[in-house]
Amino acid sequence: MIYHNIKKGIFKERENRFIALIEIDGKVERCHVKNTGRCKELLVFNAEVFVEENFSEKRKTKFSLISVIKNNIIINIDSQAPNKAVSEWLKENGLFNDITLLKSEVRFKNSRFDFYVERGDIKSFIEVKGVTLEENRIARFPDAPTKRGVKHIYELCQAIEEGHKAYIIFIIQMKNILWFEPNYVTDPEFGKALKYAEKQGVNILAYDCDIGFNFMTINKKVKIKL
Repeated sequence: MIYHNIKKGIFKERENRFIALIEIDGKVERCHVKNTGRCKELLVFNAEVFVEENFSEKRKTKFSLISVIKNNIIINIDSQAPNKAVSEWLKENGLFNDITLLKSEVRFKNSRFDFYVERGDIKSFIEVKGVTLEENRIARFPDAPTKRGVKHIYELCQAIEEGHKAYIIFIIQMKNILWFEPNYVTDPEFGKALKYAEKQGVNILAYDCDIGFNFMTINKKVKIKL
């Protein structure tokens, strides 16, 4: 996926979950934050960031914050980017080479999963999780407790019970990761649910991404440690 009209900036502060103050071309601008997570280890004072300039008169802010530089690595923090990247990847036969039907945002039970795939008679549900939390090249999810994420996992297990295939794909929004693991400290219930799902036959995958100042594409599979 590709971004347009990119500018470099300096992060100053986060007013709330949706708005950050960022210095761009010598002027402090109010920018939309495309991630409602904490991102405390990324959005630090004077961090170098990249923003996308928008020209729609309907918008309240002119810029959107899309990525941060941490330890000389670009980390994408756009929460919409993983789904867009996975959609492109699936259409390019990244996971399957025999898709006969691909739909997004499909409801099953009480959840709405990111993708539904048919390969002949094989029906699969796919849930995508974007990962921005990293320490010593180890990626973790989530960065805050997520009851919704736990619910998704157990309902994917129900899909397995009804004869479907199920996938959880962690898209690590950076490169050069050693492995992925659940964040047991922040959300032990999520880690517990993930272990249970693996035993029930849910396919758990993780991929890092090739990141540039104006693009993000899925790169390669990353080892998972549950």
